[in-house]
Amino acid sequence: MEKKRRHQWLIVYHWVVTILTLWSVGNLGFLLLKVGNYTLEMEIANGLLVVFALDYFVRLITTKNRKIFLIHAAFDLLGIIPMHPVFALFRLSRLVRIIRFHHLFWRLGISGKWTKAFHRFVYKTGFIYLFSISVAIIVVSAFLFSLTEKQSLANSIWWAITTATTVGYGDVTPQTAFGKIIAAILMVGGVGFIGLLTSTIVDFVNTRVAASEDTQQQDDMAELMREIRSLTSKVDRLQTTVNRLNKQTKKRSTTKKSKKIATTKRPTPAKSISNE
Repeated sequence: MEKKRRHQWLIVYHWVVTILTLWSVGNLGFLLLKVGNYTLEMEIANGLLVVFALDYFVRLITTKNRKIFLIHAAFDLLGIIPMHPVFALFRLSRLVRIIRFHHLFWRLGISGKWTKAFHRFVYKTGFIYLFSISVAIIVVSAFLFSLTEKQSLANSIWWAITTATTVGYGDVTPQTAFGKIIAAILMVGGVGFIGLLTSTIVDFVNTRVAASEDTQQQDDMAELMREIRSLTSKVDRLQTTVNRLNKQTKKRSTTKKSKKIATTKRPTPAKSISNE
């Protein structure tokens, strides 16, 4: 009874998280498109940020294995970064985990093969660690840049991303010595970790392509072996038929020879002698 009640509360909790996540993403869309009351939308975004932050830290405190939690909830941590509302997009990963938890794809008859591949890519390849570290470097650099260069957080995030990816548009540049030091550290760290991210993605794609080709070759080989077995079976049947026909032919030939010999050995009737 207690287990059933806990499961019911868990379903209610997941429904609340789903609604709040979709609300935060929808509110982000209104903010980016500048639709509606900007002040109200920012208050909603900040309120949802507080709710998700409390939820994250409560789960962190109550979990039995914090190491596993930090790994699987890395995107949840990124979703509560208070620097820009766009980080709310990372909360969508929570929906993916809820869907996988309740096996919704399986219940709907949809194969979960792609979700397994996604989970393998994110966690097995170490992508989640590299991505989290890269985002942390960008966020910290942007925050320090905002303090030293008196820039807004949005402009600082933009500057950090363009600097870390070596794009460098030049629309926002550091003017102070401390800002230039931050930029130098970001360039070195950003190039290193983003390069590792790129190589991880390329390696995973190449591995998947190679595995797909191997699978295709195995399928082709299996199909070829089936064809060979089918042809072998047909040849065996044909050989059996030929052998039977040969036996019948030999039997008929033997029978004809026997009849011919019997006819040759048959005695001829004696001729009558006439009296003169």
